[in-house]
Amino acid sequence: MNNYWFIVVAYLIGSIPFSFLVGRWWKGIDIRSCGSGNVGTTNVWRTAGPAAGIIALAGDLGKGVLAVLLARHLGDSWLVTLSGAAVLAGHSWPLFLGFRGGKLIATATGVFAAISLPVLACTAVLWFALVAVFRYISLASILGIISIPVFMAAFHLDFPYLLLGVFAAVFAVYKHIPNMKRLAAGTEPKINLKKW
Repeated sequence: MNNYWFIVVAYLIGSIPFSFLVGRWWKGIDIRSCGSGNVGTTNVWRTAGPAAGIIALAGDLGKGVLAVLLARHLGDSWLVTLSGAAVLAGHSWPLFLGFRGGKLIATATGVFAAISLPVLACTAVLWFALVAVFRYISLASILGIISIPVFMAAFHLDFPYLLLGVFAAVFAVYKHIPNMKRLAAGTEPKINLKKW
């Protein structure tokens, strides 16, 4: 049995809105109506503080890790790939929030951490370097996730994982179109590294 029923479970895991829940429990706010309105770690960090942001990050990362580890236990690389795509879709279009979710970066980090730590490590180095130089979280996130399939190819990961990397990159770029418009217009907020 291929256990492809788990793809639905992975979507439901992705649908758990940790960033929304942390915002609600930590500060009594609806993260969808604060800051950028995005249901994600960066918006929680900016609107509810670093501690809340770290908790939201842990939850969103954990969803990706859990879905991949369970899929790996239940099946082959194709099940892992499809479950990884499903958990990302669940995070971005969560059943429990009327299909209005986050931009998938934190959950994708969890997914690729569980698939390949070397790939994630290379991506993390690139991400931190981009943040340090340009101070745009969105720019670093976009370029970081685009680099994932490149690093996957460099480390000779299985073809299904490479497809997942391409899917995540395309998906993330699509979700970041508003950020790219603000970057082009010069209105995207920078981070203050002195506060980190």
